[in-house]
Parts: sequence; C-alpha cells; structure tokens
Amino acid sequence: MRHAKGAVTVTAATAACHTLMSAGFAGARERAAESDDEMWTGAFEFLLTTAASWALMPLLLWAGMRMMGETHNAVLVAVGGLSWAGVSVYFTDDIDRVGGHIPFLALAAYVLLGTVLAGAGSSHRD
Repeated sequence: MRHAKGAVTVTAATAACHTLMSAGFAGARERAAESDDEMWTGAFEFLLTTAASWALMPLLLWAGMRMMGETHNAVLVAVGGLSWAGVSVYFTDDIDRVGGHIPFLALAAYVLLGTVLAGAGSSHRD
C-alpha cells in the first residue's frame, strides 16, 4: 500500500513542479521578449523558477506522504528531491521552449523511481 501512496504522491508532485517550471520559463521568455532580448533579461525569473521547483519537490513529497499517513519518508524526500534536480537540469532545454516539456519517458522513470523509494521507509505508522 505504501508504494501506491508513493505513486500518487510522486505523480502529483511531478505534475506540480513540471507545471511550475513550464509557466516560470514562459514568463522568463516573455520578459526577455519585452526588453528586446537584452543580455541577462529573464535570467532572474529563470533561476527563481528553477530554485522554486527544486525546493518544492521535496516539500511536496514529504507533505503528500504525511497526508496519506505515512512516516519515515527521508529516503524518498532526499533522493527524490535530488533526482528531480538532476532531471530538471538535464531536460532544461526541452522544457525551456514554447510548448516544451520534459519527455514523457523521463517523467515516467522519475515517477517509477519515486514509487520504489516510497517503499524504502518503515512499513509501520507512528
């Protein structure tokens, strides 16, 4: 049952962080376009979006599992958060274009990893 809860949590957190990155990067592109593409315009928005996504993922993983009554989620939160940072950095060019997104297979692999990691915690509730 813990794996199923993990799958739901990781899927929801991935969707939220992917949406955040997509919208944030679109805002950064709009800002750069409004300023006639001056150098570094939109860089702050880009970096803020990336940092927010990296901070939000572990928080959502922890909160989602806690809302489902599961404790001892340190492995999921730590490895899941670091893995999201890696995935989002690797696929930055894919998501940072008009209509762009992280490839489905990469997202599916991340959700599968998170589902496996969710089972790494203790199987009892506090």
